[in-house]
Amino acid sequence: MTIANFFGFCLTTAATALATATGCIGSRAMSLSAAECIVERVIDGDTLTCEDGERVRLLLIDTPEMDQGDFGRRARRYLLELAPPGTALRLERDVQMQDRYGRTLAYLYTPDGRMLNEEMARAGFAVALVYPPNVRYVERIRKAVKAAREAGLGLWATSAFECAPVDHRTGRCGGNERGGPEARRGSWGS
Repeated sequence: MTIANFFGFCLTTAATALATATGCIGSRAMSLSAAECIVERVIDGDTLTCEDGERVRLLLIDTPEMDQGDFGRRARRYLLELAPPGTALRLERDVQMQDRYGRTLAYLYTPDGRMLNEEMARAGFAVALVYPPNVRYVERIRKAVKAAREAGLGLWATSAFECAPVDHRTGRCGGNERGGPEARRGSWGS
């Protein structure tokens, strides 16, 4: 190796290390593979708290709110079955790291490799809810929601999703603001 090549190698290595350390390149891939959450508490069907205090919101799904009675309790109970307190989950982030409430946005994986986001949708306890730029697994989640809806699994066997959770949160479920339940189901449930 010539002296010029050696200095070029050193300069490239130093620049790469600096860029990685400052988050310019590579940091996303490195931080994603090592991120872990030990479940402390399941808050509802799409949010939990880790033992370190970090609140995590599952990406691409939306479950009934706790104030939606039995629907919210059933979604929370199913997530609790999948990830009881003490469970070590692997976190995978997408483009946007946090939501406006400071919650970490993530895809969560069980020790056996199942994605919780997808499992909640597949079992019929969640609908798809997309907030770009976090769209890495959108087709996977939509496919799981569609299969659950068509099979009448989980909350699809009830009237839970006649009012989308997002519409419930914004108070739009009292009337026909969006064309009624069928129009809402078609726009966000698949």
